Amino acid sequence: MRGQALIAGRGRLPAAVAAEMDRPLICSLRGNDPDGLEPEITFRLEHLGTLLQTLSARGVTEVCFCGAVRRPEVDLAAIDAATLPLVPILQRALQPGDDAALRAIIAVFEEAGLTVRAAHDIAPGLLPPTGTLSQAPADDAVRADIAAAREALAEMARIDEGQACVIRDGLVLAREDARGTDAMLTDLAAPGSRPVPPADDPFNWLMDSVGDVLDDAADWLSGEEAERARLKGARGLLYKAPKPGQDRRADLPTIGPGTVHGAARAGLRGIALEAGGVIVLERAEVIRLCDRAGLFLTVREMP
Repeated sequence: MRGQALIAGRGRLPAAVAAEMDRPLICSLRGNDPDGLEPEITFRLEHLGTLLQTLSARGVTEVCFCGAVRRPEVDLAAIDAATLPLVPILQRALQPGDDAALRAIIAVFEEAGLTVRAAHDIAPGLLPPTGTLSQAPADDAVRADIAAAREALAEMARIDEGQACVIRDGLVLAREDARGTDAMLTDLAAPGSRPVPPADDPFNWLMDSVGDVLDDAADWLSGEEAERARLKGARGLLYKAPKPGQDRRADLPTIGPGTVHGAARAGLRGIALEAGGVIVLERAEVIRLCDRAGLFLTVREMP
């Protein structure tokens, strides 16, 4: 009997969280296996009711959602008897809008008697400390740009999409959409630069922006290519934070080395995160790459 289950999506975050849990039951939506973990249960959304029954039979009382999951296509003919009562809720969950979908899924698990725990509650070390973590200091314009970025995210929250934007001198250069942060930064990158690995289109249980660091990281962080990158995103600031009012037990914004890669390619001057609201994977590597690229990385409290 095990008390905890990890509903894991793609990427590295699930393995980082699982390492802080006591032998969790690893479950994965079909086609969304996590990196570095072997799911014990692979399920279809059409069989969600059966999954809930299985969790109960195995003594699970707590679940944690983390990892990127593609919004699945549902085959109505494949819905099993245990899932039929959940169809109205699943229909709401599959509508556009990440936060609304997450709230609907969380409600299904809670109504089944399960406690939903946040990844950063289980693994608090994934949240970076407040302050500037890089060698490069945050410049004087950061405070004003963060204020403008928060206003932009509040507007984005009204359509329930995006947890990041790029700001320069108070102007919005780019807004994150369903494609994720990496795609937004790629759009800002200079023509001719090597592409950033694309992010999965997230159902967004958590991670939207973690990519692998290229072996030749030093090349894209210095020299003429870096200079060519300073075009549309030149001197912009990447800001990431949860949506205002979102349920933080799932879909907390996440960055990793791939985010630094994208920011450097786009010619940004730095990255700012909301304190307590953004997970940083491989923090030491993220800081090292920021220092190599001359980017600042700052974590700020909400005013």
